[in-house]
Amino acid sequence: MFDIGFWELVLLFGLGLMVLGPERMPKVASQLGRWAGQARNMARHLTSQIQDEIDPIKSSVNSIHSSVNESVKEMDDTLKTDFSARRPEPGQPATDSSESEVKVTPDNSTDAEPDKDS
Repeated sequence: MFDIGFWELVLLFGLGLMVLGPERMPKVASQLGRWAGQARNMARHLTSQIQDEIDPIKSSVNSIHSSVNESVKEMDDTLKTDFSARRPEPGQPATDSSESEVKVTPDNSTDAEPDKDS
């Protein structure tokens, strides 16, 4: 975590021994160990609380994700079915669905073209 090597620890131990003396050094080391244990315990507790808050949200997101995936798959299957039904058989001419089958005859030619006189 702190990336402290062996020689750094030896140097810190030597400085602590010189500053604190041999009588107080074991007590201070013990107290530092307790504080480190308490800090780890608090971090573990905080992590579990955050995880407890995140789990319901995570499950909701996963259920929404799966329902969206199912809907997209159904739409994809429907579109594939529709397009394969509209695909012309081999040997048949392709028809354009946008072409209308309305034919202009002399009876309704006035409806198709506006009068040029008016």
